[in-house]
Amino acid sequence: MAYILNIETATKNCSVSVSHNGELVHLKELNNGNYSHAEVLHSFINEVLAEANISFNDLNAIAVSKGPGSYTGLRIGVSAAKGLCFSLNLPLISVETLKALARTVSATEGKIVPMLDARRMEVYAAVYDVNYQQEREIKAEIIESTSFETELEKGRVYFVGDGAQKCQEVIKHSNAIFVEGKYPSAREMCKLSYAKYKKNDIEDVAYFEPFYLKDFIVVPQKKKR
Repeated sequence: MAYILNIETATKNCSVSVSHNGELVHLKELNNGNYSHAEVLHSFINEVLAEANISFNDLNAIAVSKGPGSYTGLRIGVSAAKGLCFSLNLPLISVETLKALARTVSATEGKIVPMLDARRMEVYAAVYDVNYQQEREIKAEIIESTSFETELEKGRVYFVGDGAQKCQEVIKHSNAIFVEGKYPSAREMCKLSYAKYKKNDIEDVAYFEPFYLKDFIVVPQKKKR
């Protein structure tokens, strides 16, 4: 019997869920095109607990999306998760963002390529089979017409995530399928976090950091004339 609070803030989708033994109990999320996580995350947490009719004391673990993704978004989610773990003395579980995103696609053949926008023509991407087993490591890569050519020559490839739109503009292969409107969500985190909970696959709360993949770069503002 395990209640897990799942927090996903790696993209513009601020998403929180409560799961029970890996099954979704309640979900609250907002994707309004802005990074409003700091304003709504804690109210979402309180709401999903209330809707699930449980309290913080009923939770068995806190799970957080580990990245890659938005630097600021990841910091907000991880900070909230670590704060709850410290105050409630609960284990912290990290869930790979792209693995959860891959689970938004249901297919019987081919490959799934979850990808997140990393500015300009760059994405964070990995390759999974239809059973959600990872076949290629996560990379930050520039999308070109020949990207994922090996996978596309072998069969269907499902591109999913907010990085897929820029990919669609460049990759014109007949086996390329672009899945629209999908973002990493706390919905898909439920089974992944419970699987880790059962194996006691947890993080060191004091030292855990998000998986940024790339260093955060501050772009200086142009001086006003």
